[in-house]
Amino acid sequence: MVSGNAMEKLPEPSVAEIELVRVLHALADPVRLTLLTVYADGLEHGCAPEDVSLEHLHKSTVSHHMRVLREAGLTSTRLSGRNRYVSLRRDDLEERFPGLLESLLQAVRP
Repeated sequence: MVSGNAMEKLPEPSVAEIELVRVLHALADPVRLTLLTVYADGLEHGCAPEDVSLEHLHKSTVSHHMRVLREAGLTSTRLSGRNRYVSLRRDDLEERFPGLLESLLQAVRP
């Protein structure tokens, strides 16, 4: 068993609490839409701007965008010591809004 906060998660809405309006509002920002495409690879990503291909932005700006995505129910953030790792809630989004995530990703991919 892991002790301390090694496996804690930041608060996020349950699947039933994910609202379409909040999801779409969160993705209306180009930076958050970029983050969605980064997280779509299915891996966990660190929170540093260089970890998510946003080196041109300040760390606090990237953190703000990550928080908006998490609070809208798009992502999950796992704490491990002082580090945070973000991943897309693909299965939860598919359960709540079947086909939405893939449609969005197809629309933004080149």
